[in-house]
Amino acid sequence: MAFLSEYGLFLAKTATLVAAVLAAVGGVVMLARRGEGHSESRGRLDIRHLNDSYERMAFALKSATLSKKALKHYRKEQKAREKQREKAERRRVFVLNFHGDIRAAAVASLREEVTALLTVAQPDDEVVLRLESAGGLVHGYGLAAAQLLRIRDRQIKLTVAVDKVAASGGYMMACVADHILAAPFAVVGSIGVIAQLPNFNRLLKKNEVDFEQFMAGEFKRTVTVFGENTEQGRRKFQEEIEDTHLLFKEFVKTHRPSVDLERVATGEHWFGARAVESRLVD
Repeated sequence: MAFLSEYGLFLAKTATLVAAVLAAVGGVVMLARRGEGHSESRGRLDIRHLNDSYERMAFALKSATLSKKALKHYRKEQKAREKQREKAERRRVFVLNFHGDIRAAAVASLREEVTALLTVAQPDDEVVLRLESAGGLVHGYGLAAAQLLRIRDRQIKLTVAVDKVAASGGYMMACVADHILAAPFAVVGSIGVIAQLPNFNRLLKKNEVDFEQFMAGEFKRTVTVFGENTEQGRRKFQEEIEDTHLLFKEFVKTHRPSVDLERVATGEHWFGARAVESRLVD
């Protein structure tokens, strides 16, 4: 694979605080794919109803704080609400998780989860993605963002929640959403591209080690780790990095048209409280 396919989006390094967002909805479902391994093993999709977890926690607290009479009344009301819910058509929220590494390896699971979700989701449902990523390789995060576009293309509301970091490739994913929620000190932005590599050519020459490289195509390899890099190769490499940055900016502008790219597409990152001011988050 050509080195140019290994462009890395800038990796932000700082993240703090977690914020909780509560929504008054009829049903909340968490999807998580387990057992990700070799291509022949498709893993298992685990589905958990979050409503049940929250209701158990609420009941535990009320059991510890309410009188027996009040607790009995609460349980009676709960049973009545459960019967009503069983009869009513409820709006559902599907909760997905994406914890991204430099290669966006979790995209394999995300793709399967989105496919499963789209077989049952209705237009009045919502998808919430809990996203944590400081970015990584362009092609990996481009594919991850494309999975979220599948949700938008089906006219299903998509919300991205950022507790810690959604920078660079992570923000490429986040900007697809209808709504981006971020904790006050979550790191977001970093709309930039970086590529860096050492060059050992002088060290090899010093130790009388020859390195030979054969190419067909003038720019099959623009810069190299062991060969002698040329100014022409460096210029071409820089052009390709800048073009990648341009594609990144165009992608953000398409999905967050209110963002002032001249101000935010500098590679800088911001904390959530500041990112609201520049419309990077909502």
